[in-house]
Amino acid sequence: GNNYDIIFMDIQMPVMDGYKTASKIKELEIGTNLNTPIIALTANAMHGDREKCLAMGMDDYISKPIKISEFLRMIERNI
Repeated sequence: GNNYDIIFMDIQMPVMDGYKTASKIKELEIGTNLNTPIIALTANAMHGDREKCLAMGMDDYISKPIKISEFLRMIERNI
């Protein structure tokens, strides 16, 4: 499999949403030395979204449109 330094996960994807995908990735990492940071991306910056993302196994959260300075801080904080 491929190893990545960080994953930016769109929440709203067809077939399997970002919550389920992140949960599956974290499940696959159990028993390995991997713990890939997953950053949620969403256009729906609603109250409780951040908490839901963290509860589903994501490591951080950023809302769209993304500000470059915030994006760079997110990367620095998670790798």
